[in-house]
Amino acid sequence: MLPALKILFFILFAAVLGVAPVSRAADGRKAAVSSLDTKDLIDFEKYPKPVQTLIEKALALTKRNLTYRFASADPANGGMDCSGTVYHVLQSVDIDRVPRQSDEMCQWVIDKGLFHRTESVATLEAAVFANLKPGDLLFWSGTYEHAARKLPVSHVMIYLGKRTSDGKPVVFGASDGRSYDGQRRCGVSVFDFKIPKPDSGAEFYGYGPVPGLLAQTKEEVRRAKKK
Repeated sequence: MLPALKILFFILFAAVLGVAPVSRAADGRKAAVSSLDTKDLIDFEKYPKPVQTLIEKALALTKRNLTYRFASADPANGGMDCSGTVYHVLQSVDIDRVPRQSDEMCQWVIDKGLFHRTESVATLEAAVFANLKPGDLLFWSGTYEHAARKLPVSHVMIYLGKRTSDGKPVVFGASDGRSYDGQRRCGVSVFDFKIPKPDSGAEFYGYGPVPGLLAQTKEEVRRAKKK
């Protein structure tokens, strides 16, 4: 069979099965991931129980050697993309009506009155991060080119907290290019939590708790923001 016909056959076969063809960017992309245990997080035992469960499920995924696979939200595919990874984990802890796309997740948090916008921050020491807690959703914009969106958000991860060994903030998610302890990672992994450099074109857009994970009203959030 000619190469062009093989490609056409594969696309048609995938369409019949309801499976999206894997993009060329994902072909041959080997997983290179890092993990840690809950004991490696400062005061993990003091996290609210639902947050502990969320992070335990997230860290379990980092031990499965899953690569970065665009448009996947299922570890059975051998990998997932950033929003697919967060979507999968939130569904695993029975969060209802989780949006699939990162910008939609951000809008979801905004609509619940839980969002903290971090415009033009240069460091994690900025006052706007005073309310950041383990289990919160983290959002970036400008991480890659995409079609026009209501919100410019293009990337999402989950904040894990700080490492026991050195107090370093760490996050969970999926990426092909972000690093952990100076090593480039590819897949569902633990990563360093860093603010993009001013000339990178990316921006840390904001953060907020997972709607429905903890009992938290809009008024409680307003009071927290005023502190």
